[in-house]
Amino acid sequence: MSDRKKAVVLLSGGLDSATCVAIAQEQGFEVYALSFRYGQRHSVELEAADRIADHLGVTEHKTAVIDLTLFGGSALTADIDVPKDRSDDDMSHDIPVTYVPARNTIFLSFALAYAEVVGAKDIFIGVNALDYSGYPDCRPEFIKSYEETANLGTKVGVTDAERIRIRTPLLDMTKAEIAAAGTKLGVDYGLTISCYDPDTAGKACGHCDSCLLRKKGFKEAGLADPTRYQD
Repeated sequence: MSDRKKAVVLLSGGLDSATCVAIAQEQGFEVYALSFRYGQRHSVELEAADRIADHLGVTEHKTAVIDLTLFGGSALTADIDVPKDRSDDDMSHDIPVTYVPARNTIFLSFALAYAEVVGAKDIFIGVNALDYSGYPDCRPEFIKSYEETANLGTKVGVTDAERIRIRTPLLDMTKAEIAAAGTKLGVDYGLTISCYDPDTAGKACGHCDSCLLRKKGFKEAGLADPTRYQD
């Protein structure tokens, strides 16, 4: 049996979460990856998550199935157009329609349950407040608050001396810094997809906010973008 510390890492199939897995492993953690099929229009990301989990050799990879289309309220879970070709200024104002109500709260709750079962005290999530500050559940104050909740509302939190930690290694990094860091750690970003509106073949649209930020990140890092785009 391994004596390495265990960590649950949220793995969406995109650039950020793949980098989080690599960082957790580099820090010596045995990674238990957790993905979600939640009714997202870009469900091809789950195929990417499988590829990344295999590529990076995680200890275990589970995919939880929930249905957030029941509520809708987002361009990712309802019949709402995904915004395309927005400027950096447009992306930096207001909460975008691609925000899925309470998604990170829900995902972290599942991760917390998984962590308790496998004996992990660390949960990694690839939130980023620098390049994409429009999501309220990507802010450091939310993460800090959730960590406190995790320690108040679990058996592990109230009976063990060691606290549960929500780790956000990408929080203050630009997309360029993230891409550079993951490349150094051997992440094959050709296996990932970040697009909100890909086609059925898994090719990225190249025009949604996530695609634009990804393109910009690779360019600023001086790295070739391995993404398969529709055009």
